[in-house]
Amino acid sequence: MQIIENANVKEKLFFEKLENGMPVLIIPKRGMKKKYMIWGTYYGSNDNIFIVPGESKETRVPEGVAHFLEHKMFEQENGTNSLDVLTALGVEANAYTTNDHTAYLFEGTTNFFEAMDELMNYVQNPYFTDENVEKEKGIIGQEIMMYDDYPDWKVYLNAMKAMYHNHSVKIDIVGTIDSISKIDKEVLYKCYHTFYNPENMVMVICGDFEPESLLEEVKKRLKSVEPIGEIKRIYPDEPTNIVKEKIEEQMEVSQPMYTIGIKDKPIDHMESNQIVQKELAMQILLELLVGKSSYLYKELYNKGSIYGGIGYSYEVSKSYAHILFSGQSNNPEEVYEMLKKQIEYFKKEGISPKDFERIKRKIYGEYIEEYNDVGNIARMFLTDYFKGVNSFAYLEQIKNIHVENLIQLLEDVFNEDKMVISIVRN
Repeated sequence: MQIIENANVKEKLFFEKLENGMPVLIIPKRGMKKKYMIWGTYYGSNDNIFIVPGESKETRVPEGVAHFLEHKMFEQENGTNSLDVLTALGVEANAYTTNDHTAYLFEGTTNFFEAMDELMNYVQNPYFTDENVEKEKGIIGQEIMMYDDYPDWKVYLNAMKAMYHNHSVKIDIVGTIDSISKIDKEVLYKCYHTFYNPENMVMVICGDFEPESLLEEVKKRLKSVEPIGEIKRIYPDEPTNIVKEKIEEQMEVSQPMYTIGIKDKPIDHMESNQIVQKELAMQILLELLVGKSSYLYKELYNKGSIYGGIGYSYEVSKSYAHILFSGQSNNPEEVYEMLKKQIEYFKKEGISPKDFERIKRKIYGEYIEEYNDVGNIARMFLTDYFKGVNSFAYLEQIKNIHVENLIQLLEDVFNEDKMVISIVRN
């Protein structure tokens, strides 16, 4: 078992890749009562075209299969629902699907191994029938219609559609009413046996454990499954340019909502430390641009042009990447134009070293704070592992970030011809 230690937070990561190819990551937290387990598969809503190892022909599945599969995994052949079983054990259980991975999890202070029994049982034993698949279509169909009525979801999806021509990141993770109607049990079983192979999965556990004995408990509960090899994922060619600069829609909202997007290049050919350094520099830069201590935020707030803060995020994967700014404003176009002006100002005048150091310390402090919560730790290590990154690297690499890195990002990524705005008005 490999041990990786980080002196900044005085934490240790115990890592082992099992014979079946599955990595297990254990982060012990001595004295912590809460325990957290998450088991993820590198399979998300973007993976609709792929070649199964050992086959030569492409497999194409309807949009929304990954999310549909996540929903169906809880239903057991004996008639029970594993979510109910876990709740009865006194743990909080959940699952989620993103664009690039699906995860099953629980947290609690008691009955950890009983809950592990249930989670590892249902994830390894799918049960799909014609009847329960048809029933689920109605449930997910209602979910799709519900999200269609959410302005904050609509303004986000429209920003994706403005940025992306072909990539499935512009499609709702849950799919569409039409696409889920084409899902059957054969499709679900094929995707399960392809993507839920241990070699394509990662398990992360955080809490007060002895790592070696915990690893043996994991091994005892694993079914014997042979690795199948690399799954070839096929994504449509995506141009670097945007589709259109602006999409506007009318919905019932108290104040106009906006999402501003900037299209970036994916990280497919970047090394681990390059990915970490780019993400760190991006976080510092975005906070300098629109954080609550920024000139732009104070200017817009004092004018009464925004309500609350300006949310920001940097979403990055091996097949897509973009920056998002979001919020409410009585004049979204003004926010958009002032953001563009602030970007140009930083390009021409540079970034204050004093402000840079202040925000850099703030970001570093936020990373340190993540290690106070077992759930934050486990989710972070899982998500980063799928990107090819060890989460400790952010604490180690931040010292290598300088103002010059931010200036380079401004030139490489923050270009007006890659910017879009989505607005929802009443």
